[in-house]
Amino acid sequence: MIVCSVQKVSKMYGGNEVFRNLSFQIDENERLGLVGRNGSGKTTLFKLLSGIELPDSGQVHWKKGLKIGYLAQIPTYEDDMTVLSVLRTAFSSLIEMDEKMKMLELEMSETNDEVQLEQLVLRYGDIQEKYGLQGGYEIEASVERIANGLRISNLLQQKFSELSGGEKTKVGLGLILLQEPELLLLDEPTNHLDLFAVEWLSGFLREYKGTVVVISHDRYFLDEVLTKVIDLEDGEITIYKGNYTKFVKEKEERLLREFQAYQEQQKKIKKMKEAIKRLREWANQANPPNEGLHKRARNMERALERMEKLNRPVLNRKKMNVEFEAGLRSGNEVIEIKGVTKAFSSSIIFEGVDMHVQFQDRVAIVGENGTGKSTLLKMIMNQEHPDSGSVQIGSSVKVGYLSQQIINKDSNETVLDAFRNTITVTEGEARNILARFLFLGHAVFRKVNQLSGGEHVRLRLAQLMYQNINLLILDEPTNHLDIESREVLEEALEEYNGTILAVSHDRYFLNRLFTKTYWIEDGKMHGFSGGYQWALQKMGEKRSRIIESNDIPEKKVINHVVREENNEQQISYYEKQIEEIELEIVRITKLMEEEDNLNDLQDLYQEKDSLERKCEKYYEQLEEYL
Repeated sequence: MIVCSVQKVSKMYGGNEVFRNLSFQIDENERLGLVGRNGSGKTTLFKLLSGIELPDSGQVHWKKGLKIGYLAQIPTYEDDMTVLSVLRTAFSSLIEMDEKMKMLELEMSETNDEVQLEQLVLRYGDIQEKYGLQGGYEIEASVERIANGLRISNLLQQKFSELSGGEKTKVGLGLILLQEPELLLLDEPTNHLDLFAVEWLSGFLREYKGTVVVISHDRYFLDEVLTKVIDLEDGEITIYKGNYTKFVKEKEERLLREFQAYQEQQKKIKKMKEAIKRLREWANQANPPNEGLHKRARNMERALERMEKLNRPVLNRKKMNVEFEAGLRSGNEVIEIKGVTKAFSSSIIFEGVDMHVQFQDRVAIVGENGTGKSTLLKMIMNQEHPDSGSVQIGSSVKVGYLSQQIINKDSNETVLDAFRNTITVTEGEARNILARFLFLGHAVFRKVNQLSGGEHVRLRLAQLMYQNINLLILDEPTNHLDIESREVLEEALEEYNGTILAVSHDRYFLNRLFTKTYWIEDGKMHGFSGGYQWALQKMGEKRSRIIESNDIPEKKVINHVVREENNEQQISYYEKQIEEIELEIVRITKLMEEEDNLNDLQDLYQEKDSLERKCEKYYEQLEEYL
């Protein structure tokens, strides 16, 4: 059954066309992902699907009586309402029934009239049956399940008005999930969630009894949830069946087919034009001029005009051009943390933390929100000080820091001024550099306080790239970037020859780049040699050992870093990466053999060269474990 249909919808903002004549439908129980570059119109389309905004032309039709859930903005509630009270509003009709039953119970206990008592019992029985069928006796269990999954149980007794913006957003998401709408529209639902809440949400949405449409830049999340992808590009919609990985592969294959068809048509057009020219030359050379040849030329020209011309597909869109180069080499010992403890308002955040980071390490710090990951980074940056223990930074270490807050949004300076206040270059040089980060033309004169989250990240990355740093500290660097920008950043970090320390909840980013993981849990730090997936497995085993051990209480978790090696896991990982890259090199080599366009051939050569260098790097890393 069709839940929602979009028919020839168009929308403009400020005289700029966002999209035109979009048509598609959403079927019952589908899990759809709406993907596209930042600024492509995804959120605008969501507002049309939710009914918040109307299209300039075309129509959006919904199934009769459809209940839609969409967290467009943070709702407001009375100042004294707790988070628990806010979440319970999802069951307002059931709570009303509960209050009616309590009133009837009181009336039944006070009446002595048998006829009235019988009527009250009947009314009570009817309401009680509806209450039970609609899940009234499961309200507390439902709230607890959602609160635990989204990691907001600790907020339940706090006043909603006193929460941070991110916390309010999580509570708003929890409220929508409790309302169980038939059509659930989620715009970047993972942005304020930690790794564990994201994994829980993936499982919840897979089992959700309704239709889900999601905008997200989390590639693992999209792979786990989606059954169909809606690709919004250049104001047009293309639909693909399957998850995100399948979509990427099919889109690439489609673009290659379209490019081949375009090339074939261009060859045909060229031949027709040459034939028309020759026919006219032959006709004019005849004495007298040959009208028959002129007629054939005119007929061929009309056929050329009637031909439906194919547009050249864009294979390589404009992307950020990020190339991090480490400055002077730091010493081998980059960061040494020993026995660090930190508390706020007499509440211990973590204690006895040890960490060891060496030159060219790729180190990730993971843990639930509120476990002190960002606090630890600030200690390394000397913005916070430990209550006990020591934090030592090695010799010749020059730090570049990308924080979650990024840039002061109250700043009234332009993008160009903000860049030049950090990097001493001429205006022309600054504009050339900013263009590589997609600040083109007049965009460099936009005010910093008008930039989106993704644009703030791009500006900060531009500043970092030219500061001659050899230690990159990244706090949730991919949060506001679209998928293409995330991939560009990952490629740049892979080539970076300095040291990287990052906090992130992007599992794809963590598994692709990091070979050492530190895990903060229950105020303790645990260290693992491997990416996030490996650390997740080993952390689960560690928890099991603690629970099963009778003579070691759970709170006596080892408070120093535990390093665990697993050569087999690493070997398997690198072999898989090498196999995938070599298959891609074979595919590109075949394309090069068939390609006759010089520019495209150069692009393919550069791509092949980059892959070969990456493959060599993986071989070097593999040798360390053999």
